[in-house]
Amino acid sequence: MATDSSTTSPQARATELEARLLGQIPFQPTASQARFAFVWSKFIVSEKPRCALVLRGYAGTGKTTAVGAVVRTMREIRQRCVLLAPTGRAAKVLAHHAGQDASTIHRHIYRPTRNPDGGTSYGLVPNKRTDTLFIVDEASMIGESGGLPSGGFQYRSLLDDLIEFVYSGQGCRLMLIGDDAQLPPVGASESPALQGAKLREGFDLTLAEVALDDVVRQELDSAILSNAHDLRMLMAITEPKGPAPLPHFEEGPGLTRVMGQDLEELLVDLHAKHGEDNLVVITRSNKRAVQFNQQIRSRVLWQEDELNAGDRLMVVANNYHWLADHEELATNLIANGDTLVVDRIQKRFSRYGTPFVEAEVRLADQPNYPAFSVHINLSVLTSDRASQSRADRQALYDAVSADHSHLISKGKIHAATNADPCYQGLQVKFAYAMTCHKSQGGQWPAVVVDQGYMTEERVDLEWLRWLYTALTRSESELYMLNFADAFFASSKS
Repeated sequence: MATDSSTTSPQARATELEARLLGQIPFQPTASQARFAFVWSKFIVSEKPRCALVLRGYAGTGKTTAVGAVVRTMREIRQRCVLLAPTGRAAKVLAHHAGQDASTIHRHIYRPTRNPDGGTSYGLVPNKRTDTLFIVDEASMIGESGGLPSGGFQYRSLLDDLIEFVYSGQGCRLMLIGDDAQLPPVGASESPALQGAKLREGFDLTLAEVALDDVVRQELDSAILSNAHDLRMLMAITEPKGPAPLPHFEEGPGLTRVMGQDLEELLVDLHAKHGEDNLVVITRSNKRAVQFNQQIRSRVLWQEDELNAGDRLMVVANNYHWLADHEELATNLIANGDTLVVDRIQKRFSRYGTPFVEAEVRLADQPNYPAFSVHINLSVLTSDRASQSRADRQALYDAVSADHSHLISKGKIHAATNADPCYQGLQVKFAYAMTCHKSQGGQWPAVVVDQGYMTEERVDLEWLRWLYTALTRSESELYMLNFADAFFASSKS
């Protein structure tokens, strides 16, 4: 895959690639980075079938540096690589660090087809690439569900489909990158895309595994990363179902403790300094995220209406309706986790006992996509639920279908209901504050972490993983909100 195999042996090619990769690291490589360079070079030249590499990298161990070095090395030897991530924000972060465009997994591997009932199902596109390295970042988020509809109520496995897609291309390889100290996919106890034994057995892969576990010396100057490192050390000695040792944080460069009475002034300053897209509040529940979003909009951004031009929104349920007429786009998917910016409010109205707006929006992490008009279901915007409940969804369906009862045929009524703009109203939340799962894969210059109600007795492995994931969303400024004295070493008597 790397060089002309007619003149050099695989061992010689691997040695050359190892040196090239190490040369792309701008400082003295750690022991685990050097080990990664050795394993990666062997992986690239291997002639075994279905080659894959799992790279686990904890916060501060130089994972981003390693990924950038891989991309530059591939470019230097004129070999193709494709960058993918689970969400739009994660793809944007990956593209920034790697210096190459990146796409979401969904947009790259799926294409829609219309069902006879007017619904949408998805199939895998053919992988027409050859001898290409697919680099998938934030693989801890990839679950054994999470794929798109394949017809009826059946949903695909994103992990299965990703692997099937990659290896349908001649000579293609897969590199999965992630941090298994972060939260696993919703509803899972571990991240299946980072479980080497299961990947080998379940997908018949020739798999190599490397862990970056040495903290890069330069990173320890950041209090964010040094505290994240301490959290990971606690996780390593904590039983899955038992209590965890109490973490003790140290304030320092980048990490500041803040109390509730100072929050409003802090948020005003941070919005002025960074702008609305470069700041987020991460909290424990959907209910608290709604409360934070309402307070930020009214007291920091001075927004009075339920929704205004300029608002930033996060999509909380996949939608295939509003981009269906844009045939120039590869897919009509507006994905769960996508960020939207409202450009213009066109109309406000109520129907079926539900408030809606018609608005022109654009995808914040897809700058090449056109602006487009949508209906937005405002009842979801301020609900404590993560998205519309099954009962509310069914009630809306029944109300809309009653308007089309004159069509008589059940099939025609269903198709008309499914195409109705109110039934297809986008489900969104404000994107100024969100749960940790919704923030995963993204990074922001400034992050405020709200622990909510927490006692020492409730500290366990799940909470440590939640906190580690939240802390590592910050690039440079982290503010820990309302954390008790017991969590700060300097506050102990």
